Amino acid sequence: MEKRFWIGTSWKMNKTLSEAKAYASVLRQSAVWGTVGLRGFVVPPFTALAAVARELEGSPILVGAQTMHWADHGPYTGEISPRMVVDCGARIVELGHSERRGSFGETDRDVNRKVKAALGHGLRPLVCVGETAEENRVGAGPETVSRQVKMAFHGVDARLFSRALIAYEPVWAIGEQGRPASADYANAMHGTIRAVLAGLSPEGASVPILYGGSVAEGNSAALALQPEVDGLFVGRAAWEAEGFLRIVESVVAVVAAEAPV
Repeated sequence: MEKRFWIGTSWKMNKTLSEAKAYASVLRQSAVWGTVGLRGFVVPPFTALAAVARELEGSPILVGAQTMHWADHGPYTGEISPRMVVDCGARIVELGHSERRGSFGETDRDVNRKVKAALGHGLRPLVCVGETAEENRVGAGPETVSRQVKMAFHGVDARLFSRALIAYEPVWAIGEQGRPASADYANAMHGTIRAVLAGLSPEGASVPILYGGSVAEGNSAALALQPEVDGLFVGRAAWEAEGFLRIVESVVAVVAAEAPV
């Protein structure tokens, strides 16, 4: 497998502590994570974050948090600080997911402050961007994601860009009623994002860009083969460990088959 490929999943508000530990245990036992170039990660809820990090400690699988506040401490009831995320053993933090933006009022400015805080604490921010169905309908997708990327990385030290990840997740592709973007469309939008990143910093062109939004066994291979797609961020199709592993194995097989001899 010549291509470095990221693949992960967020469990959102799912899994008790025992369920999370059992899932992590199944993942750890798979030999697929020894594939050269494969970078795997899981993003459990906060209640299971430390336990999953302990279960996967020493394995190639990284663990992430689903969000965080930008402040180190303070009177922010219910929030989690970057220091707490690090203390739990996480290496990645998901920021700016459309559900956080839509349901909890997070703004582009909030995401920017969180990106800076994550990088300042040695975390790898996974910045989620994507257009709504209405924006897609009128052809404003490229403008929307360009704005979100520019705002997220405004004022970020160019030397730190290489530590970041982007997840392109069109809002209309997320959730139970979501419809996945075609491989061609995803590839084109990833190209738009990469061009924006390159314009912000010389390091920007090397930032891995993952596709998320109704990823499943049936479309994972086609998405993985797109030249601008550096990884997949899987949702409900990966909420069972066996389902996640089947997607990972199918991606590894097709990417390896396409690698030059």
